[in-house]
Amino acid sequence: MPRALALLLLLFLPALGQAQSFTVLQRPMSLNTGNGELFGTLLLPKTDGQVPVVLLIAGSGPTDRNGNNPEGGNNDSLKLLAQNLARNGIASLRYDKRGIAASRPATPDERDLSVEKYVADAVAWSEKLRADGRFSSLTLVGHSEGALIATLAAPAAGADALVSIAGTGRPIDQVLKEQLRERLPAPLLPQSLWTIDQLKAGQPVPHVPDDLQVLFRPSVQPYLMSLFRQDPTAAFARLRMPALILQGSHDMQVEVGDAEALKAANAAAELVVIPGMNHVLRIVANEPKQQLASYNNPQLPLARELTSRLVTFIQSHAK
Repeated sequence: MPRALALLLLLFLPALGQAQSFTVLQRPMSLNTGNGELFGTLLLPKTDGQVPVVLLIAGSGPTDRNGNNPEGGNNDSLKLLAQNLARNGIASLRYDKRGIAASRPATPDERDLSVEKYVADAVAWSEKLRADGRFSSLTLVGHSEGALIATLAAPAAGADALVSIAGTGRPIDQVLKEQLRERLPAPLLPQSLWTIDQLKAGQPVPHVPDDLQVLFRPSVQPYLMSLFRQDPTAAFARLRMPALILQGSHDMQVEVGDAEALKAANAAAELVVIPGMNHVLRIVANEPKQQLASYNNPQLPLARELTSRLVTFIQSHAK
């Protein structure tokens, strides 16, 4: 091959490997559930053809559509993920769960929240997206507790695929006990473990010490009881659509062993452990100070492998 032609190919071939970067359009969306109105944000790649769409489901507590939590930091994890997907030709809808942020009026009293209602909402959003002619396929993507919601919702939602990001592979009461054993002052631990067992058995605990109100206040107990009823691995084993498990090696909240448990429950699922990624989807040192700082830093970029793995999986199952 002539040297000039070889140099020309070296300059040209890398450009062939670069994905097209789409212009991103943003649109508000709402959903009338018959039991309150929910609000979300749709990001669309600007194109004339159909595109895959993702329903992004946020994690536990008062986490909003962007992945931010007044108790756990402002990091924009889901907002950035949606932007990355749109630039790669994949639409996404992310939404405030009922009782949270703009959707708070749908269920203002946390006593009325349950996993089952969150699942029903995910199914209803999915039906709206599947009826929209702009979209070719639907993938449910859940983060943390949202991974459980996505897993439970996916069959009824008619999803073409599912992605679990930092989803636990154990019942949440077991995870909570483990976390409390590591972090709670010793005098509070026996009462906490007893309370979890009571709630697991479906028994409310009306009198909670002041020091434990943030965890077990009576108004949050109905939700905890609905959560403790769930078995993540059993639900994951029932999936019959393609599934991807994404887990960070430096996640302080969910262990690699949880991802491996999900994989063991569903051998057809793909498991990817991303080196250095933590619970808020950033690459950080496995050191408490840097970990905690990342929870409140929206300027820190997402792990590159997270986006690339997601894009490849979603596009490979697009219709």
